[in-house]
Amino acid sequence: MRSLEKIKNQSFPFMSKDEWKEKAEKSLKGRTVESLQTATYEGIILKPLYSQEDEQAVPDYPGGTDYRRGIHPLGYLTNEWRVAQRLTYQTLDELKEKLKQNFDKGQTAISFEVSKSLFEENETLETILGEYSHQHPFSINAKGLHPKLLASLETIGEKKGTSDTICGYIGSDPVALFAEEGSISEEFFNEWMATIVQSSVKLPNLRTILINTSPYHNGGANAVQELGIALAEGIYYLEKLQEAGMELEDIFSKMIFQFSIGGHFFMEMAKLRAARILWNRVAEVYGTKVNNQGMHISAETSRFTKTIQDPHVNLLRAGNEAFAAVIGGVQYLHVDPFNNLSGSTSASERMARNTQLLLKEEAQLKQVIDPAGGSWYVEHLTNELAEKSWEFFQQIEAHDGIIEGLKSNWLQKEIATVYDKRNKDCQTRKQSMIGTNVYANLDENVPNLKSQNKESYVLKKGNSLINITAIPQRRLSESFEELRNKARSYEETAGYKPSVGMICLGELKEHKARLDFMKGFLAAGGVKAVESDSIVSFENARSFVSTLPVTKCFCICGTNEQYERGGHEILTSLRTEFPDRVFYLAGLPEKDKQSKWTAEGIKQFIHMKSNCYETLDAIFNELEVSTVEETKA
Repeated sequence: MRSLEKIKNQSFPFMSKDEWKEKAEKSLKGRTVESLQTATYEGIILKPLYSQEDEQAVPDYPGGTDYRRGIHPLGYLTNEWRVAQRLTYQTLDELKEKLKQNFDKGQTAISFEVSKSLFEENETLETILGEYSHQHPFSINAKGLHPKLLASLETIGEKKGTSDTICGYIGSDPVALFAEEGSISEEFFNEWMATIVQSSVKLPNLRTILINTSPYHNGGANAVQELGIALAEGIYYLEKLQEAGMELEDIFSKMIFQFSIGGHFFMEMAKLRAARILWNRVAEVYGTKVNNQGMHISAETSRFTKTIQDPHVNLLRAGNEAFAAVIGGVQYLHVDPFNNLSGSTSASERMARNTQLLLKEEAQLKQVIDPAGGSWYVEHLTNELAEKSWEFFQQIEAHDGIIEGLKSNWLQKEIATVYDKRNKDCQTRKQSMIGTNVYANLDENVPNLKSQNKESYVLKKGNSLINITAIPQRRLSESFEELRNKARSYEETAGYKPSVGMICLGELKEHKARLDFMKGFLAAGGVKAVESDSIVSFENARSFVSTLPVTKCFCICGTNEQYERGGHEILTSLRTEFPDRVFYLAGLPEKDKQSKWTAEGIKQFIHMKSNCYETLDAIFNELEVSTVEETKA
């Protein structure tokens, strides 16, 4: 007991920030703490330590002030987020069966992909909607089929007298569709507005105005751009629908925002919190009532971050993204199955749904009110995001609003600039994608992407079309998937895997570090590293090169000392003996020594800062030339 009391009375000594900094810089061996700062794609500098000095005024409770802490005072305790897994199906009977099964196993919102096949059997569709619409809220992006789906629901409501009980959201975002499809249609937009006005009367408790930032996210936009665009779209709809005769309060009550949640855990969490701050500011400026100032959010895990290679890693990515969404505060959430790119299965769909149930029941996130509230780091990041996003929104307005920004191609260029930076970081492996650009599995049977049968809605709506530059829907891993497809084609043509011979100088301990680096580097493109035995002379190297006819590409591996001691002689002799071979060097020699290696025949230095994609693509070009020559012979 005496020991227990002693333990209880122990406390950690107070350490000042300067003392922490001194200790930290000792461990950094000469580097400063400031060297640990990182810049995000949003232009925000992240510090290695946040303290009470970074604290700013935070609302005392959720559901109040600026709504950053959520729109409900007790958070998920009284208003759980809805498990809105978006169901796919081939027939209406399959959809009906899936809805039944999923509601029995944890789904809590009616959510499914909307396609034209839905309306081939109107009676069946009405049966499905009628069975569930009075029990569960909707969570549907109806895209261009918005009028048809709402008309079906209005009919059901009138027949069954359940119009007042139909809730959730069935929305559509025409501007996002314009951006994705590359055409603006005035006729399409006018039909959308007429549908909104009509349904506001017939379906009073259903939200129908969707602001969907996912197409911008999947084009490569950063969090600041997504939030600025969300504000610009929201205000554009407020103005247009008021012109169409809707009351301001009705418009606010019909709005819902959809965000894709990316891989930066804290940034995505802060993005949702900042979104509520910003929309509250807009609502206050418009003078709407307090009960309409809170932003309702539907979230989905990001397609942009997912990979076709090593797809089980997508489970971790989606889990991280779903976690961030829940902590950030959402009303609806969809988690993509890990193998959705190649075609989901009942098992992967179950895992996706259970990801949310684990967060609810086992992580018990539904029991905690705003767990991020008061965190110095999260609050600081939230404020920075809100400020920068408001500035970006003002830039959009300076370009005459969201539509004019798209017409002039200004917005597309802004997003493309961020995407190019992300893509370069992925190609140089500054940004790691496990199983794709690092730790790739050469023996993996990479599945094919499932075909995307995208239905066009805008292009078939009248003749009043204005063509704009579409925002491409992309994923970060696509360039490496392209390389793996090249590797597969090469193997099918040549009968063996594409490979590079590794000329390993000296003992294993001397060349192992760079050999391991090269194995990982080449594997990212599906290229096999064929290593030699320990090479100490030109004769050893000549024997290895001459007995490896499956490739014309070779890489010298060793330490810098070995390179200077015997590497030049070996390379020069090999170039003389095998003039048709291509030679690379692992590592980056000092600047004053690089020209000598190049003159002696080194094609390229491959090192940590190399652009992995471009280097591997160049190697494939060399290998393909070799294969063509062999075929001719």
